[in-house]
Amino acid sequence: MKTTHRLETGPGAHRGTFSAIRLSCLTIAVLGLAAAFGWKPWLQASQQPVDHRPIASYLQQPSHSAMTVRWKSATNEPGVVRFGTEPNRLEDSVVEPEARTYHEVRLTGLQPSTRYYYSTGTRDQTQSGGPDYWFHTSPPPGDSGPVRIWVQGDPGYWSDDSRAVLDAMLQWTARNSRTARSLIDLWLTTGDNAYKSGTEAEFQESLFQPYSSLLRNIPYVPTYGNHDARGSAFPRLFSTSNGSAAQPGLKQQQHYYSFDTGAIHFIMLDSTSGKSMDQAQLDWLRNDLKNNQGLWTIAILHHPPYTRGSHDSDSWLGSGGRMADVRSRVVPILENGGVDLVLSGHSHAYERSYLLACHYGPSRSLRPEMILDSSPGRPEAPYRKALARVPHGGTVYAVIGASAKVDDAPLNHPAHAVSLGQLGSAVIDIAGPRMDVYFIDSAGEQGDHFRIEKTSDPGTVPPDCGRPSP
Repeated sequence: MKTTHRLETGPGAHRGTFSAIRLSCLTIAVLGLAAAFGWKPWLQASQQPVDHRPIASYLQQPSHSAMTVRWKSATNEPGVVRFGTEPNRLEDSVVEPEARTYHEVRLTGLQPSTRYYYSTGTRDQTQSGGPDYWFHTSPPPGDSGPVRIWVQGDPGYWSDDSRAVLDAMLQWTARNSRTARSLIDLWLTTGDNAYKSGTEAEFQESLFQPYSSLLRNIPYVPTYGNHDARGSAFPRLFSTSNGSAAQPGLKQQQHYYSFDTGAIHFIMLDSTSGKSMDQAQLDWLRNDLKNNQGLWTIAILHHPPYTRGSHDSDSWLGSGGRMADVRSRVVPILENGGVDLVLSGHSHAYERSYLLACHYGPSRSLRPEMILDSSPGRPEAPYRKALARVPHGGTVYAVIGASAKVDDAPLNHPAHAVSLGQLGSAVIDIAGPRMDVYFIDSAGEQGDHFRIEKTSDPGTVPPDCGRPSP
């Protein structure tokens, strides 16, 4: 900050100068504290430039009977999606009721586990379409057939590194192919989808342009991260955040919501909007878990409860206290609701816990009885849980934050079975009572593989955590 003052002489001549210096230091300190808590006063969303480039088709809000198709056009017109089960017979259509450039069309009344072909455009012109434009609807609720999920962590840069991560996933899934609908069925992220400031131009560069061939086929479900929150583009671009396309089966509140794919219940949480989760979100989470009918439950949020990667979850000031808040206030609710797997990002590494319960404090408070299974959970000796959801029956926590960059870090949290400073992403295979989670590094190798099996006799007794959920 540059400050100009009139030169004075005599007693107190430099008082104004010293006051200006004190003011400058105070301003810098306030801005630094604001940055730590996620507020960027020098980059308000309203000041970000508008990106006028079109966006090709992408898929949102997957369901067994519906799908949302989105795109952005260069002109302001009502959008049209034509669709059908054969690429050359798109006999059904949905027309938007008003002209717009950001198009969002909900297709309903679809059959479960079915491939549909589609085109997007206007009444008079097709913007995109052909045999490469298709999607699969989800399996019906309760269907325990195989589902494959790809998880990117903090993927907000597009570079040679992120290209290597994508290619490695595609090659690995091709080598480990299934008799299923496509290489993957669902695409999740753990947040920070566009560095550095969540602008539409950054989403163009980090997502829409490099991944266009994948986005038109695979439903994309992003988590809201702190870099996404710096801009205004996220709620404008993604139906999963603003609830503008409400539909049965997708329970949606702000940046947190839940949905089902077959026998899997997904819970997307917002750990970013405030330095602590508000009571409304916690109440919604309890109610959602109470009504959950899924065999498997996966929760996703940006800030990890346990990490010693590029962030330290033991720090109550780190990331504005969000990681400590997640651990002390959110994790007890998740464990009380029988959540099986919690995914997060933020730290630019891969870290994965043992089967845990009741660890709600800093790492020094971890006790042996909080680790329900101290093995790495390999397929030959998997983590075992009860078929029925029981409170504190064991949860695995995975930090997946290295899909675009890796930072130097200690990687020595005592709750973790595996910690890797490697680029990569995760693939989750779920079929019946078995979940396999693989970390695939940028060379296409399995850096980690653990399994959870649900059985009528898990052989472990859930602990008494000694306190009610917050």
